[in-house]
Amino acid sequence: MLDMLDPEVVKAMEIAAHKMLEWIGFGTLVGLTAKAVMPGRDPGGAFVTLTIGIAGSVIGCGIAMYSFDAPRLTPISGIGFCASTAGAFILLALYRLMAGRVIRESQDPDLLPMTRRRRRHRRAA
Repeated sequence: MLDMLDPEVVKAMEIAAHKMLEWIGFGTLVGLTAKAVMPGRDPGGAFVTLTIGIAGSVIGCGIAMYSFDAPRLTPISGIGFCASTAGAFILLALYRLMAGRVIRESQDPDLLPMTRRRRRHRRAA
């Protein structure tokens, strides 16, 4: 099937696939770095780490390109990795805030989420 396509189209598809895998790979590293830098328990799992890392890379590199007037910035470079980690760090903080892990609305025990505790049943002797 690829033989029927124009060689330039195939080359463009290969470049696009390479760039997509590059952003996914470094987005994962950026997400893991942001989770390692930010103390405390995280409400998300592996998929959330991947998503926050990729989105943080896009947002961080986008803000850096806009701020520094750079024509192209990727998370592979040192500045890009720092900007991507900062973007993922901000997204992780917002995610924690939205998940209710950072700020409690009230100290009233009736309004706080109920915690489930494991009860031990005693056996009759």
